[in-house]
Amino acid sequence: MPSFDIVSKVEQQEILNAVENSNRELATRFDFRGVQASFELKDKQVSMTAESEYQLQQMFEMFLAKAVKRNLDVRSFTEEKVVHSGKTYSQLVSVKQGIETEMAKKIVKMLKDSKIKVQAAIQGDEVRVSGKKRDDLQEAIAHIRASDLGQPFQYQNFRD
Repeated sequence: MPSFDIVSKVEQQEILNAVENSNRELATRFDFRGVQASFELKDKQVSMTAESEYQLQQMFEMFLAKAVKRNLDVRSFTEEKVVHSGKTYSQLVSVKQGIETEMAKKIVKMLKDSKIKVQAAIQGDEVRVSGKKRDDLQEAIAHIRASDLGQPFQYQNFRD
C-alpha cells in the first residue's frame, strides 16, 4: 500500500549559516557601526541583541532575508517578546520543528473532509498518509499545499 510522511523540519546547519551571514552583515553595515548588536543560535532559537528596539526590527528583517537566501521558509520562524534589560534589548526567534498535535489533527480532518481515498495517521511529530493508489496520494499532497496552514511541510518516504 503506497504511503508518504508529512513532516515539518528545518535544517539546523542552514539556520546556523543564516545566523553567521547576518552577523557578517552587521559588521559591515554603516547604521550598526559602533553598536553592540549580535545574533546567536541557541538550540532551536535565534537570539538577537541590540541597543534599541528599532535595531532589533532591522535585525529580524536582515535575518529573514538571509534565511530566504538559504532556502528556508519564513513561516518556520516566529518572533518572541522583546526583553529590555539595562542598556540592551533582546529578542528570541523560535524555529518551528515538527508538526504539533493540533496541526496534525487539523491535517487529518482536512484530508478526511476532502473525500480523497486516503487514510491519515498521526505518528509523533509527523503524519503518515496511505492510500491504495499513487494518484490519490499525489492529490492529497496537492490538497495540503493548496490550503495555507501557516507552516511549511515536506513530504518524505514516498513508497509504493
